[in-house]
Amino acid sequence: MNTPVNLLTLMEQYNTEDKCRETLMHLRWPNGAKCLRCGHDKVTPVNNRKVLDCNSCHYQFSVTVGTMFHDSHLPLVTWFVVTYLLTESKKGMSASQIYRMLGKKSYKTAWYLCHRIRAAMKEVQGPTLDGIVEVDETYVGGHHHHHAGITGRGDRKKEIVVGVRQRGGELRFTRVSDVKASTLYKVIHQNVSDDVEFIMTDDFAAYDGAMGSQFKDKHRKINHSLGRYVDGDIYTNTVESAFSLLKRGIIGTWHKVSAKHLQAYLEEMEFRFNGRKNPYLFRDTLIKMLEAKHVEYRNLTSEAA
Repeated sequence: MNTPVNLLTLMEQYNTEDKCRETLMHLRWPNGAKCLRCGHDKVTPVNNRKVLDCNSCHYQFSVTVGTMFHDSHLPLVTWFVVTYLLTESKKGMSASQIYRMLGKKSYKTAWYLCHRIRAAMKEVQGPTLDGIVEVDETYVGGHHHHHAGITGRGDRKKEIVVGVRQRGGELRFTRVSDVKASTLYKVIHQNVSDDVEFIMTDDFAAYDGAMGSQFKDKHRKINHSLGRYVDGDIYTNTVESAFSLLKRGIIGTWHKVSAKHLQAYLEEMEFRFNGRKNPYLFRDTLIKMLEAKHVEYRNLTSEAA
């Protein structure tokens, strides 16, 4: 997979189980398959290459064992198509839409499939953000009507999301329980580099305390309470545009997002946004699915959604 994939090439190159399995073999073991039990590098294909047998310990395994694809009754072709759709859909794609695309086999299957892919999209914490960074928070409702979505501060029925975005760089979304200075301090100091040039916020008082001594002199504020939104290079429009994308995803695509799974949707949006210029995002997502731990359905539904 050394060339970018579009929908047409996807259907041409990955339209059979054997083609998908061969691709996963190459992505998981680019230098040749090794035994998952003893690490021996001599293995023999059996059962029409679907299973490998270790020449040393005779452990038999497949390319999907121990991965996000493990224990799935869905064809690999279906996995490839849905993964591509989730990585390429700017505002995401709902389980309901995937359910319709799969021929209405099972909504539960579509929901579980989407969440397994989202779990693989969860990124290990990347490098902290530098340059000029904008920080803001928004309030997201669990259930939406056509006019609902993001409201002002103080609505206790809404979930709070803090956004930290580097201008020209990456985005971080974090679900928080409140907007106290101590909470914002933790989010900012986890995501912003000591070498940051400036941190831009609005005039919400908690941001003053959230800077601490480390970022106090680098803090710049735009006075939204007076109706001002741009003052030269001081503004938060960049992170607010990311919130707009999130809002369109929740209202227009997912329609409703439970508090239990909100962070998973935030991580999906963050992953796709940060990879927006990556022509190999589909391939890289497949690699993460091979590396990520299998997520069981009961773990996703262990608490009320």
